[in-house]
Amino acid sequence: MKYSGWPEPGELVVGEIDEIADFGVFVDLDQYEEKRGLCHISEVASGWIKNVRDHVREGQTVVAKVLEVDTSSNQIDLSIKDVNEHQRKETIQDWKNERKADNWMLIALGEDVGDDRYTSVANALLREYDSLYDAFEASAIRGLEALEDVEIDDESAESIVDAARENVSVPYVDVTGYVDLESTASDGVDDVKSALEAAEGNGEIPDGVELDVGYVGSPEYRIKVRAPDYKTAEDQLEAAAKRAREAIESAGGVGSFHRERREDDE
Repeated sequence: MKYSGWPEPGELVVGEIDEIADFGVFVDLDQYEEKRGLCHISEVASGWIKNVRDHVREGQTVVAKVLEVDTSSNQIDLSIKDVNEHQRKETIQDWKNERKADNWMLIALGEDVGDDRYTSVANALLREYDSLYDAFEASAIRGLEALEDVEIDDESAESIVDAARENVSVPYVDVTGYVDLESTASDGVDDVKSALEAAEGNGEIPDGVELDVGYVGSPEYRIKVRAPDYKTAEDQLEAAAKRAREAIESAGGVGSFHRERREDDE
């Protein structure tokens, strides 16, 4: 997504060197529409520079710091030398992530999506998240719940979640659900305990999956699953809840599963 405005002094921007002159280099700013900045030769690298081409080349992608912005003369002054290696790597990674998110937006909304709709959905996401990438990452992990406060239509929300789960790689996914387990039998406490042990999988949880069952407040118990991807996490959560329900029901008790904690337990 390209911004139509102007960068702010002190901001780190990504751009491509599209022209080299004796006095400096011109940089086409990737994140801003039709914006070009000038990095004076004194701001290209530290120390005395005999030939600017010894330090940069045309077509090179660089990270630069915005020094000054003069909108009346359409001038943006940049510094390449004021960006340290850590800042450069971090900014480039954020830039790459946003390019990915732009592509995911087209997957979600369609390659032929109009600029107005794209901008409307993107701005709605950016009102709730720091970046489009963050919005897609949250959608991959939490599903539609991540978009509850985003002012977009249901179809767009569902498409974004689908695109996120198909394309976003996250280190792990945490999902949580709750089971209510009740037994009026004389040994009902033991029945509930057996049901919780069944939920834990009796040592048969797949590699790479962590499952934890905890007490919330009788008759409610929390099941938390950590897995490499959303689908696996959801499948394991539902399987754990099913094992608990079947165990308590086989003992004559009652079991139910729900995703949100009961309001009266808050």
